[in-house]
Amino acid sequence: MGGGCILSAGNTGESSFKMEAKIYVGNLAKSTSQEDLNTLFAQAGQVVSVDVIKDRNSGEPKGFAFITMSAQSEADKAISLFNAYSLGDQEIKVNMAKPREQRGFDTRN
Repeated sequence: MGGGCILSAGNTGESSFKMEAKIYVGNLAKSTSQEDLNTLFAQAGQVVSVDVIKDRNSGEPKGFAFITMSAQSEADKAISLFNAYSLGDQEIKVNMAKPREQRGFDTRN
């Protein structure tokens, strides 16, 4: 869980199996950009993508993001390096992203 699988061919013609890992980054300052996060998390390994989540009506950042790292080991390193890290005067929260729950009617009582 928490990542996709990619089968890629290297320059030598060999196939390699690569497991990406998605992490959640919360408590971000509204001014934090994708580039800020990309630069910071690149210290832990290869950043595949950065998705700063924005309000669909206003377009304003919601204060959290999802970052996909190229390997689980890099995601683990990012979590250990940056959970409780001070970024833009905010202490950010970094952990493994949980699978998105299905939307619909709440059947709980």
